Amino acid sequence: MKIFAISDLHISTNTSKPMDVFGGNWVNYMQKIREDWLLKVSNEDLVLIGGDISWAMTLQDAKADIETLKDLPGKKIFIKGNHDYWWSGIGKVRDIMPENCYALQNDSIRFDNVVICGSRCWTTPGSPDFKEQDQVIYLREHERLKLSFNSVKKIIQPSDKLIALVHYPPFNVRREDSLFTQIFDENKVDAVVYGHLHGKNVRADKLVVKNGIKYYLTSCDQVDNKLTEIEL
Repeated sequence: MKIFAISDLHISTNTSKPMDVFGGNWVNYMQKIREDWLLKVSNEDLVLIGGDISWAMTLQDAKADIETLKDLPGKKIFIKGNHDYWWSGIGKVRDIMPENCYALQNDSIRFDNVVICGSRCWTTPGSPDFKEQDQVIYLREHERLKLSFNSVKKIIQPSDKLIALVHYPPFNVRREDSLFTQIFDENKVDAVVYGHLHGKNVRADKLVVKNGIKYYLTSCDQVDNKLTEIEL
């Protein structure tokens, strides 16, 4: 079983939100992702999708967007992003998931010897856009991560590998420790997958190793619309 990741698909089947207005990397980007996906992924593999899945505002429109991925090989695991406004109530979200598609929200799931847990997270202190009002959300998202790792403890086995799937970068541009990186360290996470960062001015490495943990940036425009293989 191989593990791949990509994020920030921003699918818009029933809405008019073309992404190519943001530059050349977004021209026919979904077709490029599909072609790469079909080359790499088998039905036994996992594909982690780190938020900002759909531009939809309703569950029904989001269902149409997610179903564009259902015939692609592999098991797809989704986490909520800041633009996933349709994602309200994990029970309802799971009800629209096609076969072999799974939604995570402050909990975890196990496939073979790999456990995936996650939450959305938030911008971290020291980031240029971190404001006083962000502190409350930052602390709340830390509590949600705690719930995720409490869930992990119920299912993880001694030889399992552990991946945290989040949306926001879990550290600032200086890669300073945050409550998020601390909880990853405490729980001996093997890899963290995140997205959210876009545009030609992003100055972030696609892979960072911090305290022995691999951090993968997988925003589709940052990885040339190709799936990133997660090495454990």
